[in-house]
Amino acid sequence: MRKSKLVRAIVVGVAVCVILSAVGGAGAWMLFAPNFMPGKTYYIHIYPENDFRWLCRQLEDSAHCRNIETFIRLAGLLKYPDHMRTGCYAVTPGMNNRDLLNRLRRGHQERVQLTFNNIRTKEELAERLSAQLMTDGDELADLLDNEAFCDSMGFTPQSIPAMFIPNTYEVYWNISAGNLMQRMKREYLAFWTETRRDRAEKIGLSPVEVATLASIVEEESAVAEEYPVIAGLYINRLHCGMPLQADPTVKYAVGDFTLRRVLYRHRDVDSPYNTYLHEGLPPGPIRIPSIAALEAVLNHAEHHYLYMCAKEDFSGRHHFSTSLAEHNRHAERYQHSLNRLGIR
Repeated sequence: MRKSKLVRAIVVGVAVCVILSAVGGAGAWMLFAPNFMPGKTYYIHIYPENDFRWLCRQLEDSAHCRNIETFIRLAGLLKYPDHMRTGCYAVTPGMNNRDLLNRLRRGHQERVQLTFNNIRTKEELAERLSAQLMTDGDELADLLDNEAFCDSMGFTPQSIPAMFIPNTYEVYWNISAGNLMQRMKREYLAFWTETRRDRAEKIGLSPVEVATLASIVEEESAVAEEYPVIAGLYINRLHCGMPLQADPTVKYAVGDFTLRRVLYRHRDVDSPYNTYLHEGLPPGPIRIPSIAALEAVLNHAEHHYLYMCAKEDFSGRHHFSTSLAEHNRHAERYQHSLNRLGIR
């Protein structure tokens, strides 16, 4: 009798061990087995409106999840579905459920490369930034036009484009609009080193004025090697009290950068940006100037040019002149070329 009881105890013990082993093996498999097999690292972007079911579909469709049920089960045990965080998260080949859920639960997201250049208006800027981030474009545009907010950053709605230095930056994809502005202000301060500020002061310009002039220089020519010459020309005009009479400022004032021919009616448009009507620099940049244009102003060419005219071959280059008579000869040839091509 005792022997049969012993046998039964041994059998039960073995059965329990087998069950525990099986359960433990299943648990270990659910935790540690590779479950995501994208061909390369896949980045999943979670917006506020996305729910857990959406996430699971993305993991199956794009991260090539082998067994979504084990992910769902572990996520439920960790109470993740009700505590999802926005962000950009990396799913690497061979990643297991535990590692991915730890990343998602703790908000350990990847930084993204934020790049912007060749931008004219604040609306374009807001669109370009929001296209690369979770940040809402309308919210960005509102901040850029908000007088109180711009003042808190040390700018006006007209001058705040000067705060944006075109480059590539690493940021979190779900950065808020306000935090993004703060980041751009830090980058602006980092760009405007003591050396650059000293150069600006020697020219007689503030950093914002340098950016404003640089924006005009960049709009004047598609040839970067001309930037320092054009910058020197406008600085000569500023120093001798001549109006800038820069056609790009007129195009900005009328809201049409496609104009091939600036006419008298365009020059009569009443706008603080119209440098034919108003002396000095306009109240802010007419585009977000590139670093090359900013450096061209700070390191402008020393010369005596006061006039410039686009070359009649439409190469994008310019004739530079020291006298109005010489300039008028170049302008006549250019106007003749426009007439020949029927450009009105």
